[in-house]
Amino acid sequence: MAEKKEENKKKRQDRRKALEDRTRQDTTKAKSWAREWMDALIFAAVAALIIRALFLEAFRIPTPSMESSLMTGDFLLVSKVHYGARTPMSVGIPFTGIYIRGLEVPWFRMPGFMDVRRGDILVFNYPVDDGVVSQKTNYIKRAVAVAGDTMAIRNKVFYINGQPEEMEETFEQHYHVTVRERLRLSEGKVRAAGGRVLPSPGDAYRINMTASVADEMERWPEIEQVEPLVLPISFNDNARQPFTFAQGFRGNYHHMPEIVIPFEGQTVTLSDRNWHMYSDIVTRFERNEVSRAGERFVINGDTTSQYTIQQDYYFLVGDSRDNSEDSRFWGFVPDDHVVGRAWIIYFSWDGERMLPRFRRFLNRIN
Repeated sequence: MAEKKEENKKKRQDRRKALEDRTRQDTTKAKSWAREWMDALIFAAVAALIIRALFLEAFRIPTPSMESSLMTGDFLLVSKVHYGARTPMSVGIPFTGIYIRGLEVPWFRMPGFMDVRRGDILVFNYPVDDGVVSQKTNYIKRAVAVAGDTMAIRNKVFYINGQPEEMEETFEQHYHVTVRERLRLSEGKVRAAGGRVLPSPGDAYRINMTASVADEMERWPEIEQVEPLVLPISFNDNARQPFTFAQGFRGNYHHMPEIVIPFEGQTVTLSDRNWHMYSDIVTRFERNEVSRAGERFVINGDTTSQYTIQQDYYFLVGDSRDNSEDSRFWGFVPDDHVVGRAWIIYFSWDGERMLPRFRRFLNRIN
């Protein structure tokens, strides 16, 4: 009897021990599972941080200034490899947009495999903003002229190194459209063709559209004439901005005299006539202390009329030429403000119809 009791006691102890072992194993497995997930999340976060910092960054098109090349609601991947990624410029918490204001750390641009070329679509930090460069708002425009190019605007046409710019099929601009007597133009018909009727005084229509849509419209029976809308050289659009870069040349965003796009190593002679062109470069972007001594300039304590440019600059313009505030309004974009090259559309959303634009998915950007 005693032996049987002892045997039952031993069985209970064995069962208890087995249960404890099983519980311990389950706890160990749970800890191991949680640790594996934590390790995976940390790895994913670090990998995403490295990819975003050095290779690719997502960007969403917020406005129609690049239509019809890029549409409002397009989601892009921006390549930082083409021109070389910038190392971090500030200290902050990754993916949160939280940074230590005003603290800028030494940085450099890694080697890329190409320079910025005319026609490239760039994402860049808005040069008018204040603060650390990488914390400025991201914008997107096309490089019309690059460092060292000569550029002029005559009757709305860009001339680069003496030659008229090659217009992409997707470029839009405003056209002045007149219709035949006693006829009207249907806004629905214009919209279906790919144009957009804008408010306009008088009987004529002002329509934003591409050249191909304008060519098609000229063949409509109700149309009398279609021609690009060009502002007179004396026109100042102070409603958009109180002073624009183009106005400094006594012109406007349809007319500018020939200038040289500043480039690293270029020595320029400063004067009252060109100070509006170089003032942001010398003071804001290249951070010199400047005062005046009569007709001469005092730069970092030295009286001079000469200045040597420290980096390359670009003239960037939206593809919707009359619906974009760009370098014609706020001047050159410095090389250190360039984030990367627009590379591919990975998703697109039509906010008006509340539908995806499937035909734009995974389209490469020219």
